[in-house]
Amino acid sequence: MDVGHCILDGNADAVEFCPHDSFYNVLAASTYVLQEGDCPSRSGCITLFDVDADGGRLELIQKVETAGIFDIKWSPELLQNPARPLLAQADADGCVKIYSLQCSDSDDSEMRGNCLNKVCGKHISSSMCLCIDWNSSATSLAVGLSDGSVSIISLHESQLNILQEWKAHDFEVWAASFDIQQPMLVYTGSDDCKFCCWDLRDGPSNLVFQNTKVHKMGICCIAKSPFDPNTLLTGSYDECLRVWDVRSTSKPVNESSICLGGGVWRIKHHPSIQGLVLTACMHNGFAIVKFEGDQADVVETYEKHGSLAYGADWQRGDVIVGGRRKSSAIATCSFYDRLLRVWKPEGDVFI
Repeated sequence: MDVGHCILDGNADAVEFCPHDSFYNVLAASTYVLQEGDCPSRSGCITLFDVDADGGRLELIQKVETAGIFDIKWSPELLQNPARPLLAQADADGCVKIYSLQCSDSDDSEMRGNCLNKVCGKHISSSMCLCIDWNSSATSLAVGLSDGSVSIISLHESQLNILQEWKAHDFEVWAASFDIQQPMLVYTGSDDCKFCCWDLRDGPSNLVFQNTKVHKMGICCIAKSPFDPNTLLTGSYDECLRVWDVRSTSKPVNESSICLGGGVWRIKHHPSIQGLVLTACMHNGFAIVKFEGDQADVVETYEKHGSLAYGADWQRGDVIVGGRRKSSAIATCSFYDRLLRVWKPEGDVFI
């Protein structure tokens, strides 16, 4: 069921629902626009929305003009020490920027409520920042770069500092992801088809493992399961979603895994249901996949986008609006048509 849609100001490449309690209704979308010519430039925007899935509301909150963005990520919710949500940005100017979600007291009624305020930023490379991920304590970020490097950035007292940087791959690093359960491990994937794991305690030159044989084309995304410490998923331009047991990385759990008919650009585990993932499949729309052991099946598809399917995310939990419980939704976006859609699955995907 469709909740709402919006045409963004630029090519849409990422959507992220806030994972923090009391902010589940907040959705961020990012864009990237290449201005060609004698002096080419890359511009972008973060657009913030208020989403009420049951009420059919997709309401604009704020727009933040910035450099062209390749990836955004909300900080994880810290149950032991709750904090204001932070949004990290990886952009084409080689910068990482951090925003805080704050309550605005603006006299403009359209701008009241939650809005983003910039906390800090740092130019970390002359190359482009392509992907970004928080560690589980929201104190460090892993950044993949267009020159094949990976940077580990610390966030302390509103300052960003480079902790480590190393040449991890031969080509662009489109996936750099912390292990949720073991945050000293970082997984990376690249256009060189290499799937790697690094232990930050050993020094960046020491690999935990490297698989160069399974992915037939470049690796686009890596998603560790928040439920099972041994399960990890990868997505590739070769159109396959692969399920791995990190205790045996010579091959996936299921060698063939599942072909989704388009390059698997993004994987999002459901926040509360084990074995259920949302995938953005580039040339073949979006798919919800259930997996268990060596079995994986598509349980629902969504094909109401007209170009490259890039951004996808689940809304966390149920949203409480006016004291009433509202059901959660899915947000998806596509690149060239600049389209953002919010929708709810039609089938019994949660059974």
